[in-house]
Amino acid sequence: MGLKLVINMLLILMAISSTSASRSRELLGGGVFDVTSGKYGAKPNSDITQAIANAWKDACASTMPSKVIVPKGIYKLKEANFNGPCKAPIELQVCGTLQASPDGAQLSKPDTWIMFSYLDRFTLSGTGIFDGQGQQAWKANDCHKNPKCSSIAINMRFHSVKNSLVRDVSSLNSKNFHVNVLGCERLTFQHFTVTAPETSVNTDGIHIGRSTGINITDSNISTGDDCISIGDGTKQLTITKVTCGPGHGISIGSLGRYPKEEPVTGIYIKSCTLSNTMNGIRIKTWPNSPAASIASDIHFEDIIMNNVGNPILIDQEYCPWNLCNKQVASKVKISNVSFRNIRGTSSTPLALKILCAKGLPCDKVEMTDINLKYNGKQGSLTSQCSNVRPTITRVPNPLACATKS
Repeated sequence: MGLKLVINMLLILMAISSTSASRSRELLGGGVFDVTSGKYGAKPNSDITQAIANAWKDACASTMPSKVIVPKGIYKLKEANFNGPCKAPIELQVCGTLQASPDGAQLSKPDTWIMFSYLDRFTLSGTGIFDGQGQQAWKANDCHKNPKCSSIAINMRFHSVKNSLVRDVSSLNSKNFHVNVLGCERLTFQHFTVTAPETSVNTDGIHIGRSTGINITDSNISTGDDCISIGDGTKQLTITKVTCGPGHGISIGSLGRYPKEEPVTGIYIKSCTLSNTMNGIRIKTWPNSPAASIASDIHFEDIIMNNVGNPILIDQEYCPWNLCNKQVASKVKISNVSFRNIRGTSSTPLALKILCAKGLPCDKVEMTDINLKYNGKQGSLTSQCSNVRPTITRVPNPLACATKS
């Protein structure tokens, strides 16, 4: 048998094998669902709301692992609901830019642009950008001072998502929070980027509430509010290697504002860098809480501060815009909190402030290896503590509760 004949036969067998595999995938329902394919018809610079909905519906119905792809390009997206449960693991790979409407008037729900809900073994991947086009909305957003403000769209909501991964994608200029995580379990954000100007209003990077086992790692968050905010019911949260700034820092809370808040426990924030933020690492609770609650087992370690205001802060009299009664103490019990190896520079002379509730002092607070410097002209480096007796190890005197009340 000649060499040429052998090669031809091998090519034929490979083609048959490929065709059989393709037919098998079709029969089993797995595969790739490209929104720009002839079946779905999405085109750059046009609205792809229906195309992406149809592709997701087909992929979610697959009994084999499937992937929905948004290729490179700029696409308009009115809104999207990536709902489950799906029959098998599913991935949404976004390589292009998805753009929201600047005014958000067309949304079915005014507070939601993109929703991921009731998913298990889901992956959101790609180098794509979720552009909320929030510049117009920020001018009208008064939610930071008006509790009755109108709802404004969050870029991405994750509701009841389990055993899932968000990696490499970016959220840009959300009208409100960039990401809201609620009722999720074992959800990881890796190489995730958030970008909005320092002047943007109420644009928290990632907000987490009533969720367990959330992991945020190797991510970069630049925004106009908290880089990461941690609400009630958050348990076993790990934040590592996150770069924050500009923004308001990494915050637990605010807590104690609403009835029936669930405990916050098992928070580990490690190896993070904060630069030019309004605050550093903080726990904030409202005074005059409607009901008792708990924040415990909270640990900050190996944190670098670069020109940060209020680098270390526990504030149990958090009351923005005087919306509460400071004369009544917070009912949030704070305990088992550690600050270890915190170093860098403060933009304010009061570099450490631990202000705990009257009648409900903070318990088991540890301060170890804290080294912060202040080079400004507003006074000397100092610290303040009240209603707390921390354990202090290798902390210079100006940072070791220099003022007590």
